[in-house]
Amino acid sequence: MALWADKYRPKALAKLSYHDDITEQLSKLADSGANFPHLLVYGPSGGGKKTRIMAMLRRLYGTGSVDNLKVDVKTFVTSSNRKLEFNVISSPCHMEITPSDMGNNDRVVIQDLLKEVGQTEALDFSGLFHIAKKENESKENGGEENEKSSSPQRKFKVVIINESEKLSRDAQAALRRTMEKFSASIRLILICDTTSNIIDPIKSRTLGVRIGLPGKDAMRQVFESILSNEADAKRSFPEDWDERAIVFDHIIQECDGNLRLGIMMLEAMYMNHDSINVQTPVIKPDWQLVIESLAKGVLKDRSVARLTTCRTILYELLSHAIPGKLLLEKLMFCFIRLVDDYSGLHHLNKLKTDIVDAAALFDERLTLGSKDIFHLEGFITRVMVLLESDSTGQ
Repeated sequence: MALWADKYRPKALAKLSYHDDITEQLSKLADSGANFPHLLVYGPSGGGKKTRIMAMLRRLYGTGSVDNLKVDVKTFVTSSNRKLEFNVISSPCHMEITPSDMGNNDRVVIQDLLKEVGQTEALDFSGLFHIAKKENESKENGGEENEKSSSPQRKFKVVIINESEKLSRDAQAALRRTMEKFSASIRLILICDTTSNIIDPIKSRTLGVRIGLPGKDAMRQVFESILSNEADAKRSFPEDWDERAIVFDHIIQECDGNLRLGIMMLEAMYMNHDSINVQTPVIKPDWQLVIESLAKGVLKDRSVARLTTCRTILYELLSHAIPGKLLLEKLMFCFIRLVDDYSGLHHLNKLKTDIVDAAALFDERLTLGSKDIFHLEGFITRVMVLLESDSTGQ
């Protein structure tokens, strides 16, 4: 049984329900054939970057080629003769990698893997699928053929690089050289949340496409579309549209415009409540509840023992693949929201400003460093010092 976020993920560009101007732009790029450029696709999580890229590739190569996926384990050898194993998701016409999973060894993945792909001419299976389809149509039409429907051959293979903003400087430099050397046989699509960490030579060699979060109306439309296909779920929600829209707005507020998370919250409400109304609380992800509990604990108790407990909790969250930057952001907003509810604090406006300054400082250190736990713990320590100083009037 698939989750709604996967079950109702649009497969074609024509089925995308928002950002019509971006959809039109991607359609033209997919139809450009050999002129297809390197892309830098960026924007906040949950905006639909990956969904749009896969829909564009289906238009570029054909559904049969792109959806025929497999997972390979590649082995790389570092300069110190250390063997590394790396998972690669691939199809006959594209490849998807996340080099940042290898840490400081991401340069080895970029150099060896992309060199291997670039030296091998891509085989375009979309033409074979098109020929078979064309033959079937010809038989149905009594042998008549349509020359206008011929599909151009794609002589390049697309490589999707996830979390490209986390690539080290050496890996990005190697990526730049690869883009120049193998531009005839591969096309790169870099996916990232922000371009601030991408070096200028890569930005100048790619076409930037920003995909923002959907608006409230667009998210309501998506939720309503899902419920219209889930008869049992729709009966659990209010029949009146105005009341149903209020429930949707509560979800949108809690997910901060992240459509994927919003769909998961919508499904969680249905799975946990037989009847839903405007008073039904939105079910948040467990890790967000843990973050709120951690922030409340810091406000109540600013001690070394509490800091040790926070370290254990942060380790657990990081081990469950929650990004350090996301944890830092949620912690900052929790502290800013909760300080108003605690007595003994005097200069709230100045305190909130200092917390934001501390978050900005450790956000930069998260970007430059390699161990997220150090900087998250440092942020909490800094907040403890700020709270203690404010409460004592220092």
